[in-house]
Amino acid sequence: MRLSAIGRTAVTATLLIAAAACGGRDSGGGDAQATGATGGQCAGQQTTGITDTTLKLGGIYPLSGPASAYGAIPKGIKAYFDYVNAEKGGIGGRKVEFVVRDDGYQPPKAVEEARRLVEQEQVFALFQTLGTPSTTATWDYTNQQKVPQVFVATGASVWGTDTAHPWTIGWQPNYVSEARVYAQFLKQEHPDAKVAVLYQNDDFGKDLLGGFKNAIAGTGVTIVAEQSYEVSDPTVDPQMRNLAESKADVFLNVTTPKFGSQALAADAKNTAWNPLHIVNNVAASITVLKPVGFENVQGVVSATYYKDPVDPTWADDAEMKLYKAKMQQYAPDADPQVPYHAFGWAVASSFHKAMEAAKCPTREGLRDSVRNLQGIQVDMLLPGVKLETGQGDGFPIESLQLMRFKGERWELFGEVIDTRKEFGPLTG
Repeated sequence: MRLSAIGRTAVTATLLIAAAACGGRDSGGGDAQATGATGGQCAGQQTTGITDTTLKLGGIYPLSGPASAYGAIPKGIKAYFDYVNAEKGGIGGRKVEFVVRDDGYQPPKAVEEARRLVEQEQVFALFQTLGTPSTTATWDYTNQQKVPQVFVATGASVWGTDTAHPWTIGWQPNYVSEARVYAQFLKQEHPDAKVAVLYQNDDFGKDLLGGFKNAIAGTGVTIVAEQSYEVSDPTVDPQMRNLAESKADVFLNVTTPKFGSQALAADAKNTAWNPLHIVNNVAASITVLKPVGFENVQGVVSATYYKDPVDPTWADDAEMKLYKAKMQQYAPDADPQVPYHAFGWAVASSFHKAMEAAKCPTREGLRDSVRNLQGIQVDMLLPGVKLETGQGDGFPIESLQLMRFKGERWELFGEVIDTRKEFGPLTG
């Protein structure tokens, strides 16, 4: 979730900073020492930020700025950790502290906050840095410091194909695979579709658009108009007017929440243009659609991989019941119906599983665990969607299901699509 570029910001850290931030590979990080890591196969590995009873994580989100809608995610994460701490004794007997920083969706600020979390807060790992631009700006630094940067909240394909940054890994389905799902849908249901595309002018937007172009190559589906926007733009109304002139019969909306809502509203206002509207997953929250008016977004198509708390399909689902009850208990000011909260719960549960599977309670142990996930079931994910990584596959989740907005909620349709099996592995 997601989202992109302003170019890669390389951060150079000195050896002195590395030693101070990571506690060195032999020092154990001073007081933050997990005694279980002092011998055997774990000997000499980093234990900064983790003890036998505590585990400290740091997250970076746009709590302010143009992508502030994603600020709901850490509320779901914190509710999960508070629940696990209070009722399950933590993760592996360790109470989790989750420190959240605001980067305003600005890459330079993300770098600043990453350094603060690593060097001052002495976190064990960065758990979730949201956005392609912020993660791109920070991953050189985190990998130089040998600090896990796990389950980043962005679907850029590079997190799973890059081999130079082993400490960084994504979580959600990558944008190229998501684009393949939309392309397959159009090839089957609208084989002669003429598509107009609005996309964010950064690595996020270009990743999804590029994947879509590759997926429709050689078919009857064609792109007849493209318009981009900058995250600093006040509105996308001019772009939408230009796209409407194309008379395309499909509109592919590749945006983050603020601009996704604007594009949906502009589409609804222009009664002379009525394309099939496809909105990418990261802007498909009901909180994006509601301001536009549910009556104006009927039939919009998207894709998802986790359970929607608004969908009555999951009314009697044990995990959904648990989630709603614990959100009310540990985050009473946060509406459990908001999907971004459920996203946070799901990714926190995924971290829980990955940490429990680690052979060593160390940074190296977590790094290795998230890259060797074998059919891990996370109950907030859709049935059939599991965490799976391994040699040459750095994408934890690669399955999606299409959904269509009807009434006041999304309705799933078709089957869960395992993009690995359907389209083959994604390589760099």
